[in-house]
Amino acid sequence: MTKHRIYTTSVASVYPHYITKAEKKARTKAEVDEIIRWLTGYSQKKLETQLEKQVDFETFFAEAPQLNPARALIKGVICGVRIEEIEDPLMRELRYMDKLVDELAKGRPMEKILRKEPAAG
Repeated sequence: MTKHRIYTTSVASVYPHYITKAEKKARTKAEVDEIIRWLTGYSQKKLETQLEKQVDFETFFAEAPQLNPARALIKGVICGVRIEEIEDPLMRELRYMDKLVDELAKGRPMEKILRKEPAAG
């Protein structure tokens, strides 16, 4: 079976689109980076290194230091497909990232995007 084309696409080639999507809605590159770091466990320096090395999505997720267990809380539809029904683990990771960037662009608060419980007060 051939790999989906996105798996062999460099993250660095898609990353500017994430930034543009966020910035069009008055969000920032720093917020996009925070989302990616939250999802993957990369430090900012390691994230930048992966982008510089032009790694593909398959490598990017395979080398992710710590995929966030809370990512399972990411639900909904992206590209017409319900995330929780995606069987291919790598495609699910990609869609998690897409969904988080979408939520950012839609103005959702960061604590909700990062699936944090509101502080009791």
